[in-house]
Amino acid sequence: MNIKSKLTLSLGLLVAPLALVAADSTEKAYVESYRNRADGPIPTSVVKPEVSYRFAGKQVVLEFVVDATGKPTEIKAVTPGVDTELVNTVAEAVARWKFSPALVDGKPVARKVALPVNIVANLDSATRYAFN
Repeated sequence: MNIKSKLTLSLGLLVAPLALVAADSTEKAYVESYRNRADGPIPTSVVKPEVSYRFAGKQVVLEFVVDATGKPTEIKAVTPGVDTELVNTVAEAVARWKFSPALVDGKPVARKVALPVNIVANLDSATRYAFN
């Protein structure tokens, strides 16, 4: 094995554990990515839905209203032709999310949100997870 091959293999072995660490905290990373935004409702707690592996590579776009208390309501899929099982699983998870509501003149208000959810493969099991 030449030096270049050894280096590539070594880097690959180092990256795999880092990817698993990142996979364990996707919800936290997602919430943290909104820390300094003030342009709408801000997620404070998210639930990552477990979906069947057959949905890997699919996307579903949900529209919902985050009410003045930070609760998602009126959740519906706006992606045509998406499997009902996938929509229901993702919608049930999003219904358990918590938000800091949007503010207008310092007062909480309801705000409509569009959320694209991409289904990707999990690194450590046959289960697939949906996250943005």
